[in-house]
Amino acid sequence: MTAPRTPRVLLIAPYLSGDATGEPFVAFRWAQALTPLVDLTVACFQSPAHSPIAAQLPGARIVTWPSPRFIPRGGRFAAMLKPEWPIFAARVRAHLRNHSTDYDIAHQIMPQAMRYASPLRGHSLPYVIGPLGGALPTPPAFAYEIAPAGWFTRLRALDGPRLRHDPWLRRSYAHAALVLGVAPYVGRTLAAAGIDLRAYADVLELGIEDLAPPRPARADDRVRLLHVGRGVRTKGLRDAIRAMAQVDDPRLHLTSAGDGPEIAACRAEAARLGVADRVTFLGRIPRAEVEALYRTSDIYVFPSFREPAGNVVYEAMRWGLPIIAAAAGGPDAILDESCAIKVPVTDPETFATDIAAALRRLIGDPALADRLGQGARAKVAAEGLWPNKAAGLVGFYRSVLD
Repeated sequence: MTAPRTPRVLLIAPYLSGDATGEPFVAFRWAQALTPLVDLTVACFQSPAHSPIAAQLPGARIVTWPSPRFIPRGGRFAAMLKPEWPIFAARVRAHLRNHSTDYDIAHQIMPQAMRYASPLRGHSLPYVIGPLGGALPTPPAFAYEIAPAGWFTRLRALDGPRLRHDPWLRRSYAHAALVLGVAPYVGRTLAAAGIDLRAYADVLELGIEDLAPPRPARADDRVRLLHVGRGVRTKGLRDAIRAMAQVDDPRLHLTSAGDGPEIAACRAEAARLGVADRVTFLGRIPRAEVEALYRTSDIYVFPSFREPAGNVVYEAMRWGLPIIAAAAGGPDAILDESCAIKVPVTDPETFATDIAAALRRLIGDPALADRLGQGARAKVAAEGLWPNKAAGLVGFYRSVLD
């Protein structure tokens, strides 16, 4: 029997680099994992601040264009609006006019947000988009506590109307051979907008390199909680502090790693509730120190109630930590009863009370905490290792081509 031909794949992302963080780094990791499995060509901008993409991905063909120098990079504004996208889309369309027959399939792997019309639409080349994420609404009961981070964040309100009415955006998804979402809510969002997809599947955009070594045994009877995340209201740190105040156990201590406008409010909340001596705010710290926190913690608490994907959940699972998370968004899709206690998102008061109940349950039953931690390691090993994720993606490519 003849072996199937290796797919010739064009992978596009505006920025892709192992020297970067965020979306460009995740796109790089996908490209790196796919390179041994497919005949890969990567098309992206080349940032002057990063090493050449061709040197970073020696096993792939690279098509790059100079990064637009007149467009500012960095900050929440640029990350959200991606003002360079029209330029990138024009570059991709021009490349395909001359080279579309060089590929069997194309894949727009980034941006993750569902607000960018694809340059792949309108070509005969079958294409994949995603994993897509975002467009999650704020639970109404929490809205009064959330202050906008900037005027541009209000533009998120346009995402829904654009999905329903923007013909270029709608065709981008309707004409795709396959749309990938980070969690089931993505498929529901597109369906609610009346977009009839040819095929859809859930794939979390992040993976892990390997499992972390086993955590050391406790040297004392303290119970160390950990929260890692950007300091914004939706990440749930304030809810974790409110839950701490409801657990009358002096052994319990919470450490927060992350910086942002919410941290000052959380400090004030801890002082108001009388638990300031049991909460440590480290701010933004180097990655090595974050890894050390995972290694020395006992429970990972991440009640983020508007989390599109939940990448940090994978980090905690890699270290075998039992997890308390919100039953919403990406974490709700990643986690199950084998590795976590998921708390329904209701209103702030009930939410904190339910998080406190989960804390009492894990503190009072060390065997359960250990079982959930082992389940977290097993689950992320089966689903999250980059070679496994890349092999699954190649399976999707082959199903499209077949």
